[in-house]
Amino acid sequence: MNNLFKAAFIIAGKDLYSEWKTKQVVTTMLIFSGLVIVTFSFAFDPSNNAVRAIIPGLIWIITIFSAILGLNRSFSSETKNDNLFGLIVSPTDPASIYFGKVIANYLFVLIVQLISIPVLFLLFDFKFIGNLPLFIVVVFLGTFGFISVGTFLAGLAANSRSSEMLLPILLFPVVSPVIIAAVQATKILLIDIEQIASAISWMQLMGAYNLIFFVLCLILFEYVLEV
Repeated sequence: MNNLFKAAFIIAGKDLYSEWKTKQVVTTMLIFSGLVIVTFSFAFDPSNNAVRAIIPGLIWIITIFSAILGLNRSFSSETKNDNLFGLIVSPTDPASIYFGKVIANYLFVLIVQLISIPVLFLLFDFKFIGNLPLFIVVVFLGTFGFISVGTFLAGLAANSRSSEMLLPILLFPVVSPVIIAAVQATKILLIDIEQIASAISWMQLMGAYNLIFFVLCLILFEYVLEV
């Protein structure tokens, strides 16, 4: 188990160092997020209270589509110079490769959220009066569910000629439950805090989803690399 975590952290560190040197993935994700926020801020009047209802959805639109940009690059960068083949034939446990990629992708998306969500609140003149700790937990849970399944399917699609088109087709039906739960819990925590019991139920659903799918992906990733 220690070797699994050690190898996973080494692989995640490699991806984070590569991103630190090139700044390609996070920069692309931030540009996309900025375009979405600016476009919607001009399309809707921030002074209208009804506009508050779209903010939970916007948070997850930014998360989903910026994450897709990162996931597409996660394994495509490894196919250059047959780096992926090198990882496959190395004595590294395939579960470590998957776990390392999940850590790196998760951190990339959290960085984008850390910058884009405050900017979204600022441009929409949204005053946060909900439960901040629970809101952060919802963001962490929803993002982890999306990234854990997305990383698995990005590995599956990596060897396809149309991997960038194939990934969203495979991903969206599978992650629908966690995305719906995340949007509902976010809406309650931001604009309908009196229904907090419902938000906790949605969070429990996300926790169960994350546990089941993360373990399944960890076990099955070995077979994905053989495709």
